[in-house]
Amino acid sequence: MKTIITAVIVSFFALATPIQAKAANPMITMETSLGTMTIELYPDKAPLTVKNFLAYVDAGFFDGLIFHRVIPNFVIQGGGFKPGMVKVSTRAPIKNEAANGLDNLRGTLSMARTGMIDSATSQFFINLRDNASLDHHGNGARSFGYAVFAKVIKGMDVLDRIAHVPTTSKGFYRDVPRKDVVIIKVVRK
Repeated sequence: MKTIITAVIVSFFALATPIQAKAANPMITMETSLGTMTIELYPDKAPLTVKNFLAYVDAGFFDGLIFHRVIPNFVIQGGGFKPGMVKVSTRAPIKNEAANGLDNLRGTLSMARTGMIDSATSQFFINLRDNASLDHHGNGARSFGYAVFAKVIKGMDVLDRIAHVPTTSKGFYRDVPRKDVVIIKVVRK
């Protein structure tokens, strides 16, 4: 009897597949002129967006760019301009993954875009509060939303420091920090 029970137990464990640990999400460090943030990316929810963003990170694209738009209690935006509001060239636009189930909550990063749904390139914004109005609500250009792909997990104080810098208008651009808030370096952790 003991032999039969042992054989059944051994057979059970031989057939069971091992539980594999989930691979850790990629992380980046974003060093700015006002401090450093650690950001976790979500490739399982936004694979195209994360791949696009990390391609820019790996190329050193964000290094030396600025946060060019700061709207307190809303968002800070960067990834498209050098100091002096000099626009940078980008890769081709990507598909909008706003329907991925992630919401624009405080501290999340989303891709900025034009009025066209699939127009995001390198510009991103960080939500300073929960912004449900930016979430996916439908398939129209206004209701499609903005693809959340990451979240600040360390350095929210830096985010808040950036949110309170004085802003002005420069040419056609509003909400531009009076003194540049520079993205010094972005690297994988």
